[in-house]
Amino acid sequence: MSGFGFIAWIIIGIIAGWLAEKIMKRSHGLLTNLVVGVIGALLGGFLANLLGFDAAGSWIVGIIVATLGAVLLLFLLGLIKKRA
Repeated sequence: MSGFGFIAWIIIGIIAGWLAEKIMKRSHGLLTNLVVGVIGALLGGFLANLLGFDAAGSWIVGIIVATLGAVLLLFLLGLIKKRA
């Protein structure tokens, strides 16, 4: 997802974090959604590249990849939180 600029990363992060929040039935604030979305975008982009996909194709692809990464991140954090 290197083809996006800084503002695009923020917008994609907020959208992806919000979508992941809704999918995982959680309740976070805007800042948490941004953080989860941006980290999810990095995670999703890394995994997409490992699988041979180009995650920097378009806004839609970027949001989908970032959302999937954010959902995975929230899932993993949920597992860790349950063990603690």
